[in-house]
Amino acid sequence: MTTFHYPHLNEALAEGYNSSTQRVRVMSEGWVQDNIFCPSCDAKHLKQFENNRPVADFYCAECGEEFELKSNRSKIKKKIPGGAYASMIARLESEARPNLMLLAYDPDLLDVRELLVVPKQFLVPTIVEKRKPLKDTARRAGWIGCNIHLESIPETGRIPYIFEGKAVPPSEVRAQWGKTLFIRNTESAETKGWLIDVMRCVDKLGDGEFTLQQVYEFAPELATLHPDNHHIEAKIRQTLQRLRDSGYIDFVSRGVYRRV
Repeated sequence: MTTFHYPHLNEALAEGYNSSTQRVRVMSEGWVQDNIFCPSCDAKHLKQFENNRPVADFYCAECGEEFELKSNRSKIKKKIPGGAYASMIARLESEARPNLMLLAYDPDLLDVRELLVVPKQFLVPTIVEKRKPLKDTARRAGWIGCNIHLESIPETGRIPYIFEGKAVPPSEVRAQWGKTLFIRNTESAETKGWLIDVMRCVDKLGDGEFTLQQVYEFAPELATLHPDNHHIEAKIRQTLQRLRDSGYIDFVSRGVYRRV
């Protein structure tokens, strides 16, 4: 059973801060630095970047992985505020983007209830929702924000460290992390997007075997996500072949596959 050096957010770290947002940021960053191991290698702790660094908050001194932390009260939201839409899309199309770490805490007890990490290969433009421009009467009139749709990320791309207050063993976290690293080696952002979207469709079919025809039923949804592709069923077949070659799914028989 995994245990934590300090199971609660440390209020002492927030002394001198008046803003509730700043207080939560300081406490949650301190908790991660004290407790969280690297999901990519055997490092027992992550290091914190200097203050005011854009985007990333933590890094692993051994393997170089970088992480951005976002914290929420009570539970991890299905929609994560992502800032300016144009900046978010540019960031997701960059190889320099960090992995995303999401933390939820009990506001009364200051227990950490949930913690998960989304590997950066799952952070692609198709998971981003563009918000309406702010009204002319707003201070930032015309500004266009965005949300990250957490449910648009396949289950294997949402790796739990803590679920319902219980810690997940490091071996399980690292095994799930390694399962999808093949996506990083994919040659284009478009292909990565297809892999992730088809993986999410396969998730909806449940565990065990599924058929090609079942995946074809998601063609309208995939066509909406990829409007420039006019050969959706062919792309589905090609993507399933990539997932099979990468060991993510098994081929059972003609038109039949199995989740590994």
